[in-house]
Amino acid sequence: MHTIRMYPDPVLRERAKNVPGWDPLIPALVKTMAEVMYDRKGVGLAAPQVGVSLRVIVADVGEGLVSLVNPEIVEEESEEVMEEGCLSVPGAHVDVKRTRAIVVKALDTEGKDLTLKADNLLARVIQHEIDHLDGVLIIDKLEGEERLRFDLEYSKGAATIEPPPAAKIL
Repeated sequence: MHTIRMYPDPVLRERAKNVPGWDPLIPALVKTMAEVMYDRKGVGLAAPQVGVSLRVIVADVGEGLVSLVNPEIVEEESEEVMEEGCLSVPGAHVDVKRTRAIVVKALDTEGKDLTLKADNLLARVIQHEIDHLDGVLIIDKLEGEERLRFDLEYSKGAATIEPPPAAKIL
């Protein structure tokens, strides 16, 4: 079983590479990622979080598994702020402004084009995971004193005490 890479692991800061067309290893990667996500009670996971620097994400907000290869947001509608957590930054809770509804173009695990309309929690999870593909973590959304406080607490180990509730772990 793969383990989840934790901040400050360098793979979490890399821009993940596009998957060039269909790759027979992608379905196995998606299966592993889904197992890890479900095991950790998360609602989303990006390939870099399991140490694979490829643009692949999985999500399940209670409506079944969604897997996207090379996801790209092509439409956005309205914004809202919600608290998020992250499996790779346990204990961190950050208010993040995200688009409430999105349209994503991607490939499925068979290499076929797909377009997905998502809103509410699924849209938020997809955006969070795409951030991971770009090397962006929720702590990067913190500013000023909040970021300094996080860095100080995290360096002392205080930020790893309690993981966020399962519904908010992305």
